[in-house]
Amino acid sequence: MRVAFLFPGQGSQKVGMGRALAEAHAESRQVFEEADATLGFALSSLCFGGPEEDLQLTANTQPAILTSSVAACRALAPRVGPPAFVAGHSLGEYSALVAAGSLSLRDAVATVRRRGEYMQEAVPVGVGGMAAVLGLDLEAIEKACREAAEGEVVAPANINSPGQVVIAGHATAVDRAAERCKSAGAKRAVRLPVSAPFHCSLMLPAQERLAADLERIPFADPTPALVNNVDAQVTASGAACRDGLVRQVSAAVRWQECVERLAGEGVDTFVEIGPGQVLSGLVKRIAKGARMLNVEDPESLEKTATALAAAGAA
Repeated sequence: MRVAFLFPGQGSQKVGMGRALAEAHAESRQVFEEADATLGFALSSLCFGGPEEDLQLTANTQPAILTSSVAACRALAPRVGPPAFVAGHSLGEYSALVAAGSLSLRDAVATVRRRGEYMQEAVPVGVGGMAAVLGLDLEAIEKACREAAEGEVVAPANINSPGQVVIAGHATAVDRAAERCKSAGAKRAVRLPVSAPFHCSLMLPAQERLAADLERIPFADPTPALVNNVDAQVTASGAACRDGLVRQVSAAVRWQECVERLAGEGVDTFVEIGPGQVLSGLVKRIAKGARMLNVEDPESLEKTATALAAAGAA
């Protein structure tokens, strides 16, 4: 059995995330305390009790998901052996690098807080947009985006699984591309309620600002290695991990290829660590037959630790 730990990105947030783990496990509680101290405000209170409208702000969402994910991982780690690989969807790549010892929790929390601010400030609210396209192959979606651009930006942003791709860019171009995708046979093409068009070239101003911040942060070689979003390749050096975090801001998340690469490396058991089970659903569509486990509360922690121990991972 080969195990990979997977960490969710933005969109998995929910009020109450991490609370039960923090109440039950000192390791998780310490993660929230460190995040609160780093940011200078009670991120833990926002995660545990909202209000939801504040949690949805991307500058809060990003450190909240990262902290909740790392808190879950710290509770799991003493119970099981190390995974063969780590990976994370978009923001989740920061959580994966903390889990792999490449990036400190303090640096990660502070950086993703600024990452959220930079992304929001890169494009005025309402100018950009994103849409989920279901039931259409990637080549047809790329063609629809090219034809719909008309001098604006629109392109695949999250290549999540067969038949599930998110596009991003100027809101008007996204709407045109969504209509073309539906005409080409997509089952659905719906705008997403997001505040910025992530993972497209409109994010280049945010990428430039973030690059300067990341250059000042030390990155150790990850142990275990990371499969990164931007290349869907095994990444084993700290410098390469930093470079990947910079480039992913304006590049598409190649999640389907990441999971395919992990499966190609012999991974047959995936553990989603953090709020929600979005990645679990995607993995099931990509790596058919793979075992999927998750950790987001004490009950799922116990179930996953027991399952891994029984299979010989502990």
